[in-house]
Amino acid sequence: MTIITLRQTLFTTLLLILCSSNAFAKNDNILSKQAIISGYSVEHYSTTMQQNRRYMVSLPEEYYSNTRQYPTLYVIDGDFQFQHTSALVINLARMGKIPPMIVIGVANQGSKDYVYSTTWSIKGKAEETQDYGGAAKFSAYLHNELVPTIDKQYRTTSQKALAGYSLGALFTTFEMMQTDTPFNAFLAMSPSAWFDDYSLPNKLSDYIKNTKKPLADFFISVANEEEMGVDKTLDALKKTIKNNNNSPLKNWHWQFKNYPNESHFSTAMPALYDGLTFLAPDFYIDPQDMMKRESYQQVLEQFKLKQTSWAGFQFEWVQAYKFAQYIFWSKQTDKVDELLAAISKDFPESLPLVSIQLAKGFIIKKQPKRALTLLNSVETKSKNNALWHRQMNLALQALNKNEQAKQHQQQAMKLAKQQHLSSWLVWELKD
Repeated sequence: MTIITLRQTLFTTLLLILCSSNAFAKNDNILSKQAIISGYSVEHYSTTMQQNRRYMVSLPEEYYSNTRQYPTLYVIDGDFQFQHTSALVINLARMGKIPPMIVIGVANQGSKDYVYSTTWSIKGKAEETQDYGGAAKFSAYLHNELVPTIDKQYRTTSQKALAGYSLGALFTTFEMMQTDTPFNAFLAMSPSAWFDDYSLPNKLSDYIKNTKKPLADFFISVANEEEMGVDKTLDALKKTIKNNNNSPLKNWHWQFKNYPNESHFSTAMPALYDGLTFLAPDFYIDPQDMMKRESYQQVLEQFKLKQTSWAGFQFEWVQAYKFAQYIFWSKQTDKVDELLAAISKDFPESLPLVSIQLAKGFIIKKQPKRALTLLNSVETKSKNNALWHRQMNLALQALNKNEQAKQHQQQAMKLAKQQHLSSWLVWELKD
């Protein structure tokens, strides 16, 4: 058999396998197929940029179940960075490592636009410098158009972080040095500090030494990559802080991370993880750690300390669940009324969620009347919360009020569909 004939035989065999596989797939017992949507891409006209621009939006998992406001994370080079950034934010928030955030991917439209928009003007011959210098214009677009648009369309807080990688990180540091920036936290992952003959270290050093406003939280990182200039930037920062030891620089919240086992192309994800947790240090507290405290008051004091960080603190579902677990473990259920009064005072937006999780514990402990009392106390703020309706269903079932229970379960599933709750949450409502 010749090589050509052998190749023809192999090709024919492979084609038959593929055809039979496709035929099998078509005949498989697939009942439904539905897209999993984690965000949206939006196009709008920018008067600053004089062209259509795009941005992407990812909302917290339970955004539509409440009326809360959320911190916002903007990430430069959205086409490249948005999907993994939004997925990481959702996962970390779900696991209780950071608060839920609205993620905005800021699109750069092609490599030329990316390079131009993320760099400042440099000296030199026109033909050598014309591809750079759009950072000020891009910054104005963010300040005057995109950020106000997001604030108008969504429930945002004043906490706005900007993240970027490579040239996007260079722009992030540029934006941090703008006096009128709307952002108050910055994550610069492997910034291209080599640009403009390594001028970033001096620019950044002069800024932090001379600025009149409080310094924003700042995270900077580098991988195993030569000539990025991050080492020079780090040296300049350390020198400036050392020489101004009695100034506010001494208490500046900033962090540097090195990733010697990552390349320039692989470092964005681990650096982003560390950058996000830098904004919310020790956000999660496990019940075992709570048990080391003498009372729920001491635990709440620990949570109150977290409110001073950039991310602030409210009880999310994991913290509420674990706190309720701690209350039962530590046998402090006789103090539920007073601890809820304390939460209402210091964490008012968290009251419904903590009440729901405590009610869940009472249902498990066969005390449905106590659960129902708790649930009824937060009814006004919980009518759009599918988890509240689920616990109402279980409490009423335990009290043999089956018709009312059924109505709440139906409402729970209706809200789950309307609010596009994640599939894991939907199963929580069914279990």
